[in-house]
Amino acid sequence: MAQDIKKIIAQEYIKCAKDPAYFMRKYCYIQHPTRGRILFNLYPFQDKVLKLFRDNQYLITLKSRQLGISTLASGYSLWLMIFHKDKNVLALATTQATARNLVTKVTFMYDQLPKWLRLTAVEKNKLSLRLKNGSKVQAKSSSPDAARSEAVSLLLMDEAAFIDNVDETFTAAQQTLATGGQCMALSTPNGIGNWFHQTWAKAESGENSFLPVRLPWTVHPERDQKWRDQQDADLGPKMAGQECDCDFLASGDTVFEPDDMMFIENTWLKEAAERRGVDGNLWIWEPADYTKDYMVVADVSRGDSTDYSAFHIFDIESCVQVAEYKGKLSPRELGNVLVGIASEYNDALLVIENANIGWSTIEQVMAREYRNLYYSPKNHLDTVESYMSKYERDQLVPGFTMSARTRPLVIAKLMEYVRDKSVTIQSKRLLEEMRVFIWKNGKAQAQDGYNDDLVMSVATALYVRDTALRLRQQGMDLARAQLSSFTNLNAQNKAVMKSVGNQRENPYLIKTRNGEEDISWLF
Repeated sequence: MAQDIKKIIAQEYIKCAKDPAYFMRKYCYIQHPTRGRILFNLYPFQDKVLKLFRDNQYLITLKSRQLGISTLASGYSLWLMIFHKDKNVLALATTQATARNLVTKVTFMYDQLPKWLRLTAVEKNKLSLRLKNGSKVQAKSSSPDAARSEAVSLLLMDEAAFIDNVDETFTAAQQTLATGGQCMALSTPNGIGNWFHQTWAKAESGENSFLPVRLPWTVHPERDQKWRDQQDADLGPKMAGQECDCDFLASGDTVFEPDDMMFIENTWLKEAAERRGVDGNLWIWEPADYTKDYMVVADVSRGDSTDYSAFHIFDIESCVQVAEYKGKLSPRELGNVLVGIASEYNDALLVIENANIGWSTIEQVMAREYRNLYYSPKNHLDTVESYMSKYERDQLVPGFTMSARTRPLVIAKLMEYVRDKSVTIQSKRLLEEMRVFIWKNGKAQAQDGYNDDLVMSVATALYVRDTALRLRQQGMDLARAQLSSFTNLNAQNKAVMKSVGNQRENPYLIKTRNGEEDISWLF
């Protein structure tokens, strides 16, 4: 009888060692949120994913919430530790507390195993579990040094899209992983542009060693459309898209709505008709039309390897992007390019941000005596009076002043135009920047490692179009109304003078800060 029991145990042990799914279904208990302690009876999709865990060295899993994938990874980790010697599983997450959850799941499963399967633990605490065969699992918060000194058999990164420095951690672990270790990156999406999104995109296109596995909410057999609709009600459409649909665009804290960016891509985006310059970075969609008014708006950089200068050309009336530049030019070179392109586009209004290095570009433009340079009011007040008087240049400063007050207004104006579909954006470079333009600590800015030169210059263009130009037009209309009234009055005076033959002084002579000026040419 004892021999039969030993034989059965030996057979069971072999079955478990060969098949992690069999091991989990028969001997692994989990803590279900509503059902309590239950056997881990895998769903069919979990069974398939587990086989991928076992058979692939690099796996990246884009998953919906509450699919039990982290628990599945915990069970796989325990299987790896029990049936293999000297395996080192390293669980990483945004915080040590989050990473500890995986160790807790492994420990719970370990404690429920029958004695003949449960190897003696030589170390057991909240952060690690070490078995007498030399295998262990430990939890750490992600950092560049977390895996540098470890001989890692399995690097398990939970919610990898939310770990800020996960790229540095992965790079540090590469040396040990290259000798045969496994890497599993699991996460719901968190916007685009981060390490998880970039790695996923490259995996889909076959540009790296990761096998991509997408698990939307529909893979779960106990969920239906009614459940999905309830998620919209409970979480809101944006968060539900992130948590349920594996939608990168719907996730993250992007400034612009995914639907609006998708509309731009499907409706307006197209290849430039012409690409100029040595580097081909001046993209032109429409040549200058002498019947139209244009605006050139520039964001100036140092021209080094980490920064870009950018400018857009817009048809002022239709608000269509007709040209765009993004490249590395010195401030003086950029000034010369701006004068040339603005002159080509009917002496376009030239708007240059005047902060820091922008002054060098503005000085070059002024040295070239370009006659249609934009000036900002010194008092930062957007009023008709700020723009209507040509005799108050001492109250203006050349260039556009981006300040703590104007920056949120500028960004809000771009958001308004994009939301209302009032601006025609044709550049894929600009759209790419918009997709990684996010809210961070309450401020709209480019995601780490990306630029927002094109975004900020187009936002400035729309702000100037909707404030300065509108106010200037109102000032011109007011001036015309005043001059029209003045013309009618003087016509009456002329008639009176003619009737009496009285020779009076010139009625068109007005006083200005620069002395008297004859404005009869206006009439």
